[in-house]
Amino acid sequence: MLTKNKMFFIIKKDLSSLENLLHETVTSPVDLITDIGNHLISSGGKRIRPALYLLATKSNPNLDKDYVMPLAMALEMIHTASLVHDDVLDNATTRRGSATANAKWGNNIAVLTGDYLFAKAFAAIAKNDYGTRISERLATIVCDLSEGEILQNHFGYTIPDSIDIYYERIAKKTANFIATSCEIGAIVAKLSAKEIDALREYGYCIGMAFQIVDDILDLTSDSKKIGKPAGNDILQGVITLPVIHAYKHGENSEELKNIIENRQMSLEELNRAINIVKNSNSIDFARQTVTEFLNRAKNILPDSLPQSVRTSFIEIADFIGSRDY
Repeated sequence: MLTKNKMFFIIKKDLSSLENLLHETVTSPVDLITDIGNHLISSGGKRIRPALYLLATKSNPNLDKDYVMPLAMALEMIHTASLVHDDVLDNATTRRGSATANAKWGNNIAVLTGDYLFAKAFAAIAKNDYGTRISERLATIVCDLSEGEILQNHFGYTIPDSIDIYYERIAKKTANFIATSCEIGAIVAKLSAKEIDALREYGYCIGMAFQIVDDILDLTSDSKKIGKPAGNDILQGVITLPVIHAYKHGENSEELKNIIENRQMSLEELNRAINIVKNSNSIDFARQTVTEFLNRAKNILPDSLPQSVRTSFIEIADFIGSRDY
């Protein structure tokens, strides 16, 4: 949990309050919904999105906690709901080392639970009157998440023509949400337009880096650490940055392409594809890309932020670059 990390020290109490609020939010007169909701919340999410939002709000020390917290809850509910739907589409059985909702309760119940979580998020936004701008930003995020998932599924098992296409997809699935979390925190804190734009760009850059690190870990880490089978992206037809680079610049491009396009690839073929990518310089290329995004993120942070907030944002960027789970 993020409360154990030094970089989130200034929002430690808020993160603890968030956990309680999340459990309260999923409590329903329908016991099954409560059971599924508690299972999802207890499965070890990183809470990156609400944490970044909360950190941005600390730029204004005069905010009412009762006004700030429901939006943090809504961000995590939207994220969790999207993961529930993703798991159904991917036929996933585990996430973060725990059984997925669809594996435990079936696809129909899982989809409806995801819908319920979306509804709870937007009900909280409406009840607390955060304004049209924030409501529009969060609605756009749900559209982006849906578009990203549709693109990923429709063009699965196909290597994109360019890295820019890959960047567009991970922006929709990851970076835009993290950017919006930082942005709305800055809006709630009543920062200047320039500061709001800067924090949004910071969030976008660390979001891109965060996803590329995930891509790297999928190929280099073990299933115990990342909570899903190693090489799962390739197996699911999700083509990531190291794979694209290995195809375009490696020595075994056609063999890699043939494996990736095979929807019934064997475990032996999967391991061969992973080794092709590892034996190229594509992992190093991806790591360098992460470094470039993180440097952009740190350089754009406004000097006007409180020092404790600015330091925490820098530490978060450094953590993303070094994380191994």
